[in-house]
Amino acid sequence: MRVLIIEDEPTAAQKLTDMLLKTDSEITVLDTIQSVEEAVHWLRTNTTPDLAFVDVQLADDVSFEIFNHVEVQFPIIFTTAYDQYILEALEHNSIDYLLKPLQEDRLQKALEKVRKLESHFVQYKFNKLFEESMGKNKSSKKRLLVKRGIDYVSVSIKNIAYFFTEHKLVFLMSKSSEKYIIDKTLTELEEELDPEYFFRANRKYLVHIDAIEKFKSDSGKVLLQLHPPTREEVCVSKENAPNFRYWIETF
Repeated sequence: MRVLIIEDEPTAAQKLTDMLLKTDSEITVLDTIQSVEEAVHWLRTNTTPDLAFVDVQLADDVSFEIFNHVEVQFPIIFTTAYDQYILEALEHNSIDYLLKPLQEDRLQKALEKVRKLESHFVQYKFNKLFEESMGKNKSSKKRLLVKRGIDYVSVSIKNIAYFFTEHKLVFLMSKSSEKYIIDKTLTELEEELDPEYFFRANRKYLVHIDAIEKFKSDSGKVLLQLHPPTREEVCVSKENAPNFRYWIETF
């Protein structure tokens, strides 16, 4: 689970981080944000987290102001020393409201609530994805420009097996095992390409559905076998596994 912490007290942020990692070793704390301004910038320029812990009172304003500038598409657990903000918190995807000082048993219960609601958020995400894809199919890109040496080559979308990152570069691997450099990030490609055919397996791989020869479950994660073969294991995380299964069954 990818977690963002929005908290202006460094000691409180560190305590929450320690409690989260102790509760669930598979949690990744993406970042710790201290102000409304910083949070708005982070949310506009980074991938959406799976969950955010948000302190109500931040250094420059109340945290509710964040959500006047960015769309909330993830569950939120508010943390505060005050209880008068509960009703307002419920208006911003809040699934729990933890009073400081945080207690480990309350934190565990809040995380259990997130996991129980996970299927709801997955279904919402893919319903929206499906609706968007219906509008995209007719206008999706047909070809991409890639580099081969000093030249540029046009590659048909139909001939793409997957994209991957290596040494801070993004590569396109074709179905015929040709490898090209492409001047786009995986996030940019994910936004441009038809979600019916392409899935973001992890931070390093964006794969075409036809490139998946087979897959298997491994402790909640999903291991993909791609063609052409990869030099490293391509794994879909436990948190993203329900999304993958829904995608591959639906499309």
